[in-house]
Amino acid sequence: MATAGGTNPNLAPRYGHHGLGGRAGGGPSGVQNTYNTPNAGFNTSVKAQQRIEAERFERDRKAREERERIEQAGQDSLAELSEEQREEIVEAFNLFDLDKDQFIDYHELKVAMRALGFDLPKQEILSILHTHGVQSTAPSAPTNSKAKQAAQQAYQAPPRLLLSFQAFQTLMAQRILSRDPTEEIIRAFELFDEGGKGKITLQDLQRVARELGENLREDEMQAMIEEFDMDGDAAISKDEFINICLG
Repeated sequence: MATAGGTNPNLAPRYGHHGLGGRAGGGPSGVQNTYNTPNAGFNTSVKAQQRIEAERFERDRKAREERERIEQAGQDSLAELSEEQREEIVEAFNLFDLDKDQFIDYHELKVAMRALGFDLPKQEILSILHTHGVQSTAPSAPTNSKAKQAAQQAYQAPPRLLLSFQAFQTLMAQRILSRDPTEEIIRAFELFDEGGKGKITLQDLQRVARELGENLREDEMQAMIEEFDMDGDAAISKDEFINICLG
């Protein structure tokens, strides 16, 4: 029953300063924090994803700029070659591009470079393909054997890398321009020196003349050897040949 003052002393402790109105903002304890606290974990995840995307974009941009720089440098190098040197590059590529698709694989690249005088080890050839090559999109050969199909599914071979004609052309141009002139001379000497004797004989000159279709008389070729034969062995040694070419 209410007192004369209009208040019920039994209700005061329950609904007084420590009841519903006892906390600033009203409402039960913890309700305000539940609705006003931001989701820190979600924001952190978004920021991390944005950072990863920004880093990927920057890597792609730098890689694109580097490819463009290499391509431009290759075009500049190609312009510095003689017409004969450019034709040699084209011939070497076409000779070993067996399927004529304007791409060569590891083995074709190795022999094409060797034909131009660059006998590189396996790791250097692979490095060229990884840096400048593209992945082959050719489908694997079909097979009717269920065992072979199961084996192919169990083992996924790494993608085959190919080098395009344009990349081959620019890379070879750069290598030719940076090559020591003495290496070119030695390469020419080896074309004359059949069997790796270490000297060019009259018979070597006769053979090369026949291959090139040159109508040189024997006495003319003998005179050439005598003119440059410094040690009197009736042949031209490697050192003598280098001195001839370098003047």
